[in-house]
Amino acid sequence: MLRPVQDIFKPGGYPDLLVGLGEPDDAAVWRLDDERALVATTDFFTPVVDDPYDYGAIAAANALSDVYAMGGSPFLALNVAALPPDLPTEISSEILRGGAEKARQAGVVLAGGHTIQDKEPKYGLIVLGFAHPQRLISKSGARPGDVLVLSKPIGFGTITTALKRDLVDMNDLAEVVEWMKRLNKTASELAVEFGVRGGTDVTGFSLLGHGVEMAQASSVGLRISFVKVPLARNARHYADEFIFPGGSADNRLYFSPWVNFEAGIDEASQLLLFDAQTSGGLLLSVPLDRLDAMMDRAAQLDQPLWVIGEVVEGVGIQVSA
Repeated sequence: MLRPVQDIFKPGGYPDLLVGLGEPDDAAVWRLDDERALVATTDFFTPVVDDPYDYGAIAAANALSDVYAMGGSPFLALNVAALPPDLPTEISSEILRGGAEKARQAGVVLAGGHTIQDKEPKYGLIVLGFAHPQRLISKSGARPGDVLVLSKPIGFGTITTALKRDLVDMNDLAEVVEWMKRLNKTASELAVEFGVRGGTDVTGFSLLGHGVEMAQASSVGLRISFVKVPLARNARHYADEFIFPGGSADNRLYFSPWVNFEAGIDEASQLLLFDAQTSGGLLLSVPLDRLDAMMDRAAQLDQPLWVIGEVVEGVGIQVSA
């Protein structure tokens, strides 16, 4: 689909575009001067939960996450919304309020945007942020010897799909909603503070899909221990019932050639690692000599972090039981 436009903008013609035309990353980055770079992104999607306020907040947190994933600090955002003309005004207002209050929590000014009519609601943000050009986090920054750290559990896709099928326990859903609304701000600030250069956020392409992107961009291999990967409340239950969004099967189909599973990891477990996430956590490649200090600081800030694997020489991802 993108092939007809791939040669219109040549990377060599835009030396201040630090990220954007080469390997896929979470946001575009434009160098303003030696101390500042502008980080720009946009993201929007259809509802993943029934509550309109939560939907707006989750969509905003998800869009802001792309700036955090690059080691940036967001400061300005614009709404992007497509709303059915017959949608009750109070529902549309709650979607926008959820996004606005999440932006305010992040210290971001939501300064307008654009809305059109559509048959199905769609909402998200355009987000701008600042980062230091020498402290960027990118998918190409992982190095052998680094430790893989994750800042949120996985399994959001299986639980929100259970909601759509009227099969979800509302307590399970409530926990996942809180995770999806949680900003990746503190995790990003920790990563910048401790000199992390490799990372991405875990969203629609799943933990393994985004992990493959990071491995390929960094020309390294990843080793992930399934037992160390945190799962959302009762995600295993829904996985055992094979309740997954369509995107999870797509992820497995596309990324499987670069993933090798140790014998004994069943299909439900594999699909959990391919589960399409919404507003997931950051996957960070942390230098080993900074890991303990970073984990101690994270505990002080009440920021969950899980060590799930390591970066090695090689290609692709090896998943052990």
